[in-house]
Amino acid sequence: MRTNIYQQLFDDQMDQYLEVGKTTYKERVTKLRRLKNALEFDYKQPLREALFSDFGKPFLETDLTEIYPILAEIKHIERNLRDWMRPKKVGNPLPMIGSRSYIEYESKGVCLILSPWNFPVNLTFDPLVSAIAAGNCCIVKPSEFTPATSQVMAEIVSALFDPSEIALVQGEVETAKALLELPFHHIFFTGSPAVGKQIMKAASSHLSSVTLELGGKSPAFVDETASMETTAKRLAWGKCLNAGQICVAPDYVLVTEKAKGALVEALKNQLESFFPQGASNSESYSRIIHTAHHRRLQDLVNNAVTRGARIVYGGGNTEEKHFFEPTLIEQVPEDADLLQEEIFGPVLPIVTVKDADAAVDFINRKPRPLALYTFSKNKTAIRKLSTNTRAGTACINHNVVHLSNNHLPFGGINNSGIGKAHGHHGFLAFSNERATVRQYTPSSIDLLMPPYSDLKQRMVDATLRWFK
Repeated sequence: MRTNIYQQLFDDQMDQYLEVGKTTYKERVTKLRRLKNALEFDYKQPLREALFSDFGKPFLETDLTEIYPILAEIKHIERNLRDWMRPKKVGNPLPMIGSRSYIEYESKGVCLILSPWNFPVNLTFDPLVSAIAAGNCCIVKPSEFTPATSQVMAEIVSALFDPSEIALVQGEVETAKALLELPFHHIFFTGSPAVGKQIMKAASSHLSSVTLELGGKSPAFVDETASMETTAKRLAWGKCLNAGQICVAPDYVLVTEKAKGALVEALKNQLESFFPQGASNSESYSRIIHTAHHRRLQDLVNNAVTRGARIVYGGGNTEEKHFFEPTLIEQVPEDADLLQEEIFGPVLPIVTVKDADAAVDFINRKPRPLALYTFSKNKTAIRKLSTNTRAGTACINHNVVHLSNNHLPFGGINNSGIGKAHGHHGFLAFSNERATVRQYTPSSIDLLMPPYSDLKQRMVDATLRWFK
């Protein structure tokens, strides 16, 4: 019965997508402004309360990481969409004289957006905004792990959009599987590499294009030339934001021997400064999403400790309250689970390396990460990390903040993702760049059509010599 509902939604959108794809700049921006007003005014407080209910997210953090990025994205699109939608003229080779070549940006059609639980508002509405900007119809399926937030988002979507154009459906894994059986024109998924492989496999049966925003182990390198106080402050913030449940959080730190002691002390001091009464009593610290993930984090730490790792700060946790204290851990064996799996929580392994070359070797032994962070004033070290590794994104002397720049593409590479999002790159992800040639005069190509002759051969030879 559920499958029939999804099929009907899909069929209704298939009937509409060509008309929706013809919408003008003004019509698309009108839709986006309605969403902007809903998030900024009517539903801001309900979303704050829902996110706090789902996993204790502080109101300020909700504003900063969930609502504001969507408002900024819409404003950015308002300023630029008219230009993005215009056909772009490109050059012609000499044999195509008398014609004009250009790229037209057309909507992909009916799209599926599967969003995660860690930033449910941001990672649901950000791709939806791009899809609307590109003139698509969409079915959106948010995570079942944030039910309060998903319900508010469902109310927003139903209040603003006709389901034959934009619809939000709720459900568990079976819902996602049922949706993936439908022949969507494009699928946008945010989540883990393991699930990303399943999404790509399902998409392949219909040759649906995909954008996969995945994760992985994003490393941070720190050497003795960096400011320890500033580095620690930024790393601690990046790791504690959303209790570390963020795909671009620094997953582990590679620190030179000369810098290690100072960095560890600076990190301890910074965590004390962030949470002077302890993280368990702080209104500025989120909780772990659910019991299974909490137990997974505890298992990762226990596995490392039993193999010789040492907790140098934190480690406290309370399963029934889904609380996990910010934790620093060192002397972790490289083959321990903590250095093999994406942590996705407030646990920060600190690994000592000799220098930038050793850090590069360590990073390149693992799948390509979503983000790479380098903290150094040494230009040679920075260049080594940048040129000798591959990562989806990077920051030098900061972390996480690159997500807030709408002008930058966001996405991974291989294991950490396929395709880019945000701003113009999000518009392109949901657009087909149609190559178009329009002939205005007799074409030189017409002179070279069959039947072939010696004269035509000499014309081709002369043309080839011209281009040597």
